[in-house]
Amino acid sequence: MADARAKTLARIHRVRTLQLGLIRADEARAHDKFASESALSARISSLAAAVAPTPEVAVAVSLGASAHYRERLQQSADAAIERVRSAEYQVERASDATRSAKRDQSAVEKLIVRAQADAALRELRALEDAPSVRKIRHDPC
Repeated sequence: MADARAKTLARIHRVRTLQLGLIRADEARAHDKFASESALSARISSLAAAVAPTPEVAVAVSLGASAHYRERLQQSADAAIERVRSAEYQVERASDATRSAKRDQSAVEKLIVRAQADAALRELRALEDAPSVRKIRHDPC
């Protein structure tokens, strides 16, 4: 019975460890995506600042073109902000999942330690309860 329980706990521990590794990989991907989206948002913001009107004398066509590009960049910036928010949410969700998987894995590890301690106690009790009879192998001399 105890051996079957130990095998079951070992199998559960392997599964939880694999799940934790996969979830940590998902969290790393979420962090990478968040960093990528943040960099893209910063790049779009710098482009929008570069297209901003200057106080120099400009032709109406160039003002119209820069206004068009500013509008497009603003739309891109708004979309990038939404992607950053979504990526941030994914990072939070992935972090929560990682914490949950780590809790599950550590709970299984505690069960394994407890099972090993119980097995050791059973062995000690069995040794204490064993008869202490010495067999004489030959007749007294």
